[in-house]
Amino acid sequence: MALTMKTLPRILQLSPRVIRILGCNPGPVTLQGTNTYLVGTGKKRILIDTGEADIPEYLELIEKTLSDQNVEVQEIIVTHHHVDHVGGVDGICRLIGKEIQTSKLKRNSTPDIPLTETKYTFIPDKHLFTTDGATLRAYHGPGHSEDHIVLMLEEDKAMFSGDSILGGTTTSIQDLYQYMETLHQLRDLQPSVIYPGHGDIIENPQEILTYYIKHRMEREAQIVQFLSNSPGQKFGVMDIVQGVYKGVSEGVLHLAAQNVGHHLKKLEKEGRAECSSDLAWSISKL
Repeated sequence: MALTMKTLPRILQLSPRVIRILGCNPGPVTLQGTNTYLVGTGKKRILIDTGEADIPEYLELIEKTLSDQNVEVQEIIVTHHHVDHVGGVDGICRLIGKEIQTSKLKRNSTPDIPLTETKYTFIPDKHLFTTDGATLRAYHGPGHSEDHIVLMLEEDKAMFSGDSILGGTTTSIQDLYQYMETLHQLRDLQPSVIYPGHGDIIENPQEILTYYIKHRMEREAQIVQFLSNSPGQKFGVMDIVQGVYKGVSEGVLHLAAQNVGHHLKKLEKEGRAECSSDLAWSISKL
């Protein structure tokens, strides 16, 4: 599937309920910047994600949008703990001059990044947010990070995917086993459109989600076949990379190894692969 990238305007009205405000933090990981979204139709609206800390251009865009629309921020929702999504919370509170309720799913492995101008409100899975003209349901969707949520705008069946799905490229994975479960959950929600955390909007969500799932499963099948061809033998990750990724250049071998590692850990969780004390892998005995 061809992945394309086009220049995104810094502020864009995507629908009667959604305005996208670019985080002004471009980079290899953030693409053209973090997408933040002002949601609702009334005087008070919900802001989804906040970009990185204290970026003057972004704060100016927030100020301009609020002024032009004659609205204010009712509350903030962050899709996950990464600094390019939660970093701007304190700056926005200072800009507006008050503490703004900021909601997210709580991390279990380590404390969340502390805030100085407000505090977190930790929400459960399926939590419902409401504002004039918009109802948002939060769904826990780990894989990119343990605390990741996606938000469904129920009036439009539009999905705010955070970093679970990106516009124009694939995302980084923390836990592939969880991520595959999340992909199936997102597809089952049947969004009409996806507003991603980075990149342009996705107007063919079922096709993209099916592609993500199919691509990952095809690679996994190749790894399983490689291990199955030599039952009882053990292989290092780079052995598997060289057996599965034919003709890949040296420059991307480390990325291939990272990807294979994610698949092997998933297969281990499923009882389909085994890792020895010397970090060598083999197919599980059935």
